[in-house]
Amino acid sequence: MSARIRTTLIAATAVALTAALAAPAIAAAPARGAAGHDATRRAVEAAIADGVPGATLTAKDRHGTWSTTAGVGNLKTGAPRSAQDRYRAGSITKTFVATVLLQLEAEGRLSLDDKVEKWLPGAVRGHGHDGRAITLRQLLNHTSGVYNYTNDDTFIRDHFTKDGFSEHRYDRWTPEALLAVAMSHKPAFAPGTSWGYSNTNYLLATMVIKKVTGHAYGAEIRARIIEPLHLTGTSVPGNRVTVPQPSSRAYSKLAASTTGPTYDVTTLNPSMAYGSGELISDSADLNRFYSALLRGRLLPPQQLKEMKTTVKVPIAAHARYGLGLADLTLPCGVHVWGHDGGIHGSSSQAVTTADGRHSLAFNFNGDWAADSDAVMAAEFCGTR
Repeated sequence: MSARIRTTLIAATAVALTAALAAPAIAAAPARGAAGHDATRRAVEAAIADGVPGATLTAKDRHGTWSTTAGVGNLKTGAPRSAQDRYRAGSITKTFVATVLLQLEAEGRLSLDDKVEKWLPGAVRGHGHDGRAITLRQLLNHTSGVYNYTNDDTFIRDHFTKDGFSEHRYDRWTPEALLAVAMSHKPAFAPGTSWGYSNTNYLLATMVIKKVTGHAYGAEIRARIIEPLHLTGTSVPGNRVTVPQPSSRAYSKLAASTTGPTYDVTTLNPSMAYGSGELISDSADLNRFYSALLRGRLLPPQQLKEMKTTVKVPIAAHARYGLGLADLTLPCGVHVWGHDGGIHGSSSQAVTTADGRHSLAFNFNGDWAADSDAVMAAEFCGTR
C-alpha cells in the first residue's frame, strides 16, 4: 500500500519497498472470466514493470475463480510463476493465530480480557514490561505496547543485511529466545494508550495457545483451520527451510536501498518469525480461508464481531485493525478485510469483502516495490 500499515516482518526492519530490477517479460495465464478482470491484469503487469521479479494472483467472485501470473519465478532460468505457486505468507499468519485464540475463547477455555500474566506468569517482565497489565485482546490488536523484537538492532543486522543473512539464515530460534530479545528493551508505550505493530504480540499469542491446549500453535492451526477447510497448499513449516513445490524462487536486496544486487533468499529457517510470519500458503487457499472466516464458518457470531472490532491505525488513514484482521477502505469506498504479509523475498496480500463472496490473494516474489494498493483497487473498484 502507498501508506499502508506495515504488518510485515520486512517492514518492521525498515527495508524499503521501491522499484529496482529491470522489468522481466510478462506472461499472463489464461483463465475463466478473464475479460472481467482486465484492470487487475494491467495492475499486476504494471507492478512487474516497476521492478519486482514476478507475481501470482487468484481472485474468486460470483463469476468463478480467475488467476493470472506475470514476470518470472526464477531469474536465472526465466521460468514463469505459476497460479499454483506456494509462497511464504509472512504476517498473514497472524489472522490464523487470532482465529485459533478466538476459537479457544468460544470454547470457554480463555477470555480475551485475561491478562497475559495468567497464562504466561513472569514471562512479560523487564525494562518496564508487565504482563499483569496487558490483556490477550491487546496482543491481538497491537495495543499492548510490547516491544517489537524485529526492531532490535542486532536482530536486524543478523537477519536483514547481506553478511548477517548469509551467516544466520538457518539459525533456529525458540519462542523464549525471541521473547528475551523483546524484553531487553523498554515498551513502546503503556498498554492500551496507543497502537503499534509488534511481532512480539503474536509470539506471545502462540505461547498462550500452547499453554491452553498443550500443543504448538502450528498443530492447532492444522487441526482447526487447515484440515477442516482442506487447505492443501498451506503449512506451518517450523524449522523446515524450503518451500514445497510448486513454488518460485524468492528475492531480496538485503539492504534499505532498492538498488544494487538482488539475492536469492528462498531457503531460510522461518523460526525467526515464530507465530508472526511463519506460514506458507498459496492464493487459492488464502481466498478460501478469508472467505470462510468472514462468512462465519470458523468463528461464532460473537467472536467474529470481536475480530472485526477495530482500532485506529495512526499511520494509515484508510486502515483500521481488529484482532489479526485489517479493515481497508479502497479509493472507491469499498471495504475489504484481510492482511498483508512480508518476509524475506516475499510480499503478499489477501483480502475479501465483508460477505466473503469476493476474495483476492496475490504474491510478489521480491520484497521491495510493488503496488499492492493498485492491484486491490483494480480488482474491487475497476470495471467489471
